[in-house]
Amino acid sequence: MATDEEMTFTKYDTAEDLKTPEDMAEYLLACFEEAPDDIGFLTYAIGTVARAHGMTQLSKDVGVSRESLCKSLDKDGNPSFSTVIKVLHAMGLTLVPAVAKAA
Repeated sequence: MATDEEMTFTKYDTAEDLKTPEDMAEYLLACFEEAPDDIGFLTYAIGTVARAHGMTQLSKDVGVSRESLCKSLDKDGNPSFSTVIKVLHAMGLTLVPAVAKAA
């Protein structure tokens, strides 16, 4: 059995596996279902999809700097609702309300 010193790990980036708009939508849906009340997690999930989509072009489409967009879509970010909607629309996605599941 390998010891800790012999093990190597590679950093996994979900954004690399989100290739199509359908992948991105399914990922966000899963995140919203998994933790609907965890704003930091959901913000980070939207940021992950934004990175998969291409942050530079997305920042131009939304009308904010790349740095500002990256910062606001990080797990500690606090994007305005308007920014979230603009980002989703620029990626060809939308926010659709649904009846919440009973706890």
